[in-house]
Amino acid sequence: MPPLTGTSLGFLVADASRLIRRRFEQKSRDIDMTSAQMRIIARLCRTEGISQAGLAALVDLEPMTLCRHIDRMEAAGLVVREQDPNDRRARKLYTTDKARALIEPLRVVAGEIFDEAQTGLSPEEREQLTEALKLIVRNLSEAESGSEATVARRRRRDVGRQEASV
Repeated sequence: MPPLTGTSLGFLVADASRLIRRRFEQKSRDIDMTSAQMRIIARLCRTEGISQAGLAALVDLEPMTLCRHIDRMEAAGLVVREQDPNDRRARKLYTTDKARALIEPLRVVAGEIFDEAQTGLSPEEREQLTEALKLIVRNLSEAESGSEATVARRRRRDVGRQEASV
């Protein structure tokens, strides 16, 4: 086992993400898609009708890079682009039946990896971890979108709760 690169939250989250992604790639080699395509399909299944720009932000790819992936995936019958009725420059993305059929095997592999990653955690600890990570994502998403005031209000509220429980 390689040594931890650090014990700060940032290092730990980055290491966990990298190792989960690497393990997923190892266990999904028999699925006929690249890891980037799997990430795109997984996100798109949850956000049908999203714009290419919106999806690029979610999967952390440059819009032009995503566009090339979408071109190949559209040619393979995995996604379709439809004109956005509200913006003639934008296209909305949707998965096809063929893509949705690939999601279940991806979910099975992901479930196995998440179980493997959480070995030694009780069901309660797993739930706490999930809830803590959701809160971190929500806080950072709100801060990124310019709502630092909301994050600050929530932080004050949580501090108040902690003080009240002492």
